Amino acid sequence: FNKSPEEVSLTLTMPAPRPERAQLLVDKHRNYIVKISKSRDSFEYYATEHFRLSGIYWGLCALYLMGEEDALDREELISWVLSCQKPEGGFGASERNDCHILPTLSAVQILAMVGRLDLVDADKVVDYVAGLQQEDGSFYGDYTGEVDTRFIYAALACLKILGRLKDCCDGLAGVDGRGIDVRKAVEYIVGCQNFDGGYGATPGNESHAGQVFTCVAALQLAGALDKVDADLLCWWLAERQTASGGLNGRPEKLQDVCYSWWCLSSLSILKRLHWIDQDRLVEFILDCQDEIDGGISDRPEDQADVYHTFFGLAGISLLGRSGLKPIDPTLALPCEVVDRLCHR
Repeated sequence: FNKSPEEVSLTLTMPAPRPERAQLLVDKHRNYIVKISKSRDSFEYYATEHFRLSGIYWGLCALYLMGEEDALDREELISWVLSCQKPEGGFGASERNDCHILPTLSAVQILAMVGRLDLVDADKVVDYVAGLQQEDGSFYGDYTGEVDTRFIYAALACLKILGRLKDCCDGLAGVDGRGIDVRKAVEYIVGCQNFDGGYGATPGNESHAGQVFTCVAALQLAGALDKVDADLLCWWLAERQTASGGLNGRPEKLQDVCYSWWCLSSLSILKRLHWIDQDRLVEFILDCQDEIDGGISDRPEDQADVYHTFFGLAGISLLGRSGLKPIDPTLALPCEVVDRLCHR
């Protein structure tokens, strides 16, 4: 992809990553995640209760990619996750939160990683998820009625991990055995596609790299990748790379480590990872490391957090760098976990 003279000049004058960040600081990141998992009297702990279950998923999956999946207390983790399941069948972000489809997916992903999906009542989860689908194929996130393409992905991914989503080898799956109308879900996603090839949260909303992942991954799960204009979409995704080497989520926005996952996962599913400068992206991610306390931030010198730590590691994993375990670009789980699910 051609760069303007100004972009080339800016690229050449960008400061090099700090030498102490030139390599992936696995030990630092392991210690960082373990430390924050035990910090239960901080302001941050209480301020993030509304996405705590997802935070546990990010931390555990990051550890897994680094080969440190046993760093957390497994039995304590399982017990806490199960305590978040509600009578409706879904999971809340914590014991005190109402159930929502996003933490429900996080719970299922965690239990898959620790090999204890047998402890969850799969029928109740599937019934909860199926009950959130609307007539037009979209899904509510919870009883409040918010609609977002993220929720379609979460629904299909939940059922896939639980072994309840029929394989779609010959086009669309139609109606799943417990009431998920895959055909309508696909039609809704197609209606969210924009002129630039990207996808929005609902029809008519602007393209966003995060929504692109959820739509492309959902179409992959539904056996409907033929609905994607792959070249046009991947051109738009490749254009998300900035002069820093990092990726942004929309035009004219700053680069952010989290888009190392949101953009790369779709490029990986569509087999076009080579459309970006991989070396520059890895340099950007590594330069966002905290070489003192561990963790990865959104941009260099910002405060690290578990969200960006996971997505930074996931991006590096997708590129096959730094000795990390490979991650599945569709289910956002270590490939060995996905392989284990396929052989249940």
